[in-house]
Amino acid sequence: MLRIALAQVNATVGDLDGNAELIADWTRRAAARGARVVVFPEMMLTGYPVEDLALRASFVDASIATLHSVARRLATEGLGGIAVVAGYLDRKAGLAPRTGVPAGAPLDAAALLYGGEVVVTSAKHHLPNYGVFDEFRYFVPGDSLPVFRLPTENGEAVDVAIAICEDLWQDGGPVAVCRQAGAGLLVVPNASPYERGKDDVRLELCIRRAREAGAALAYANMIGGQDELVFDGDSILVAADGGLLARGPQFEEELVVADLDLPAAPGEMIAERAVDAGDGTTITIKPVVLPSAAALTAGGELGETCCPRLSDPAEVYAALVTGVRDYVRKNGFRSVILGLSGGIDSALTATIAADAIGPANVHAVLMPSRYSSDHSVSDAEDLIKRQGLHAVTIPIKPMVDAFTGELEPAGFPENGLPAENLQARVRGMVLMSLSNAAGHLVLTTGNKSELATGYSTLYGDSAGGFAPIKDVLKTLVWELSRWRNEEAARNGATPPIPENSITKPPSAELAPGQVDTDSLPPYEILDALLDDYVERDMGSAELIAAGHDPALVERVIRLVDLAEYKRRQYPPGPKISQKNFGRDRRLPITNQWREPHQD
Repeated sequence: MLRIALAQVNATVGDLDGNAELIADWTRRAAARGARVVVFPEMMLTGYPVEDLALRASFVDASIATLHSVARRLATEGLGGIAVVAGYLDRKAGLAPRTGVPAGAPLDAAALLYGGEVVVTSAKHHLPNYGVFDEFRYFVPGDSLPVFRLPTENGEAVDVAIAICEDLWQDGGPVAVCRQAGAGLLVVPNASPYERGKDDVRLELCIRRAREAGAALAYANMIGGQDELVFDGDSILVAADGGLLARGPQFEEELVVADLDLPAAPGEMIAERAVDAGDGTTITIKPVVLPSAAALTAGGELGETCCPRLSDPAEVYAALVTGVRDYVRKNGFRSVILGLSGGIDSALTATIAADAIGPANVHAVLMPSRYSSDHSVSDAEDLIKRQGLHAVTIPIKPMVDAFTGELEPAGFPENGLPAENLQARVRGMVLMSLSNAAGHLVLTTGNKSELATGYSTLYGDSAGGFAPIKDVLKTLVWELSRWRNEEAARNGATPPIPENSITKPPSAELAPGQVDTDSLPPYEILDALLDDYVERDMGSAELIAAGHDPALVERVIRLVDLAEYKRRQYPPGPKISQKNFGRDRRLPITNQWREPHQD
């Protein structure tokens, strides 16, 4: 019997000392619960993704040095008898520089720490180069599978292999070689970003790969926010036959501890040899026998082994809260500021922020204009009262009038789109000025439907530092708002969002009687089309074949394509969909291609 711990923890990119402290702390916790093996996420020591930091020699040097320091520290603290597997940044020695190879030949690596030493290392074999991943730019592939023999308390031993994240997602490679190596357990450090529905895909993947490897599989995943990406934990442990043994919570740091009944290692350790990896490459099996260690604390509580899954709106909301909380915290902000209009987008953004960092750290600014309705102001004031936010009211009409008066001699119109955009830009200026004065992070409140169609004002409502609902379609904004209110009611709390903000027709209120449907189709129709065009990359013919109105297809495609320059200048925000505006979707701004017109 082997007790294993999966440490799904929140690493911070670049904070080597802080991440090293996390490794020591969570290994200490694992020891207290009787674990013999503890697995940390991919790139645990450096955070993930490190992007171009991987190409900086000083950063790679620091990662390697810190890894060895952590190994020594664990032994000094009496933890040297625990097999610790952790991700870090390494380099491939002896690889001559050449065009097409990342500078310094960096490796997305994992190490086994034991007895005060870095016993064996390996690197990710399959480098993802799709979606948010661009790893051919940063790393060279690994070509080995470490297998370490760990003695157990009953005088026997178990063989444990190590692979890294993407090596599970691709056929061949380390998983195929694991079966040939005869390992009883495959441990896999991961930094797998969240997107809707991915937890089901992960579980199916782990079950399939465990059966292919003929070994129990331990999938340890990171949690926390890193710029646009959010990591949700959801660590998984399955038996060799695919049976679920343990599963971690979503969006929470946790030590997932379980007992594994593994086959005893054979008498003779497999010899080092290169084998066919089944993907056109060879992988070298690197065996290592660990010495017996001093006795460790036995027993300890296993705790919750299979945590319940969140509902779809609950997990999406948790991802948004996590993304905001960590962007604020990891970038050294203590408070945020946003414009509160009384509409649903700013209401949801304010609620997410309050849940992420506490209402005492959220500052709302009401900026009524000459076209603001009475209910807009009253709905915003109602939300502030419900949640206990800081608030200030700054009417923008005098500022807009001053700008208009100065611009009129140059031909600036009193009404129309330029005048509407001026109001939005004055609001952006107010928020940025207050941000500069008090050090708040400005949150923008635009949703994915608006960003897709260009229904936002550059340097106005797009001005800010982080965009919490940037990847949330308008229909999902309403769904999340209703869910959050229902969740509050279930818990006996006051629903945070006024009902009128949810039910009233959405409007930018930049012109008399204006509503969004003056410029856009109804959101339930628009969002279905945007989902197919943006996330599924359907062309015009495919969209029409899928049942979308031909005239609307042509109109919406034009809106989306022409707004690319705006999206490039929009702040980052948490990714929750399969394809967000940012790391996922990269189209040229200067672009003469247009989808063919369909009769």
